[in-house]
Amino acid sequence: MLYRMYLRWCERKNYKVELLDYQAGDEAGIKSVSIMVKGTNAYGYLKNEKGVHRLVRLSPFDSNNRRHTSFASVEITPDIDKDVDIDIDEKDLKIDVYRSTGAGGQGVNTTDSAVRITHLPTKIVVTCQNERSQIQNKEQALRVLKNKLLLIKLEEQEKELKDIKGEQSNIEFGSQIRSYVMHPYSMVKDHRTNAETSNVSKVMDGDIDMFIEENLKRGL
Repeated sequence: MLYRMYLRWCERKNYKVELLDYQAGDEAGIKSVSIMVKGTNAYGYLKNEKGVHRLVRLSPFDSNNRRHTSFASVEITPDIDKDVDIDIDEKDLKIDVYRSTGAGGQGVNTTDSAVRITHLPTKIVVTCQNERSQIQNKEQALRVLKNKLLLIKLEEQEKELKDIKGEQSNIEFGSQIRSYVMHPYSMVKDHRTNAETSNVSKVMDGDIDMFIEENLKRGL
């Protein structure tokens, strides 16, 4: 549902979306999905979506029609210049190749071309199966890994500066940022800004600008 919400939001913004990796859930839904969003100020807007999202609804997979609460974590990483200076020791990488298992279509390869890279020191795992060759998937995965490592470095520097100034970050990594409640009432609420709306269907259809804008104002 979140995946569809962000795809619809990108459509509204005329952003280009490229699917990097898609892992179907064991029984239903999506286990994980990685996309690249290309467009003006894409990262500036989407970085406000980083965190844990909470969904409350009557589960369509429950024969007793009971209310269920589920959580999904959203991670946003900027696409940094290819020439960024991030040294990665090959000994720190565990590289696995496997058969692409995407959502389907002509672009999905049936050979063992998908690549999963684990950065052992940080335990970061990146996967890519969208490209047609193992070499291309490895290059794309390494690019994503470098972006993630640089972002961690920048966040550590920012935290050090805030510690020196005696400031505390309002939002810690992994904190719940927004709730989507469909039962017993309808409400979407952003817990950082208290912005809320009762029109859940509109939000799930990609209309999330009010939450992004309120959070951007908070940072001014």
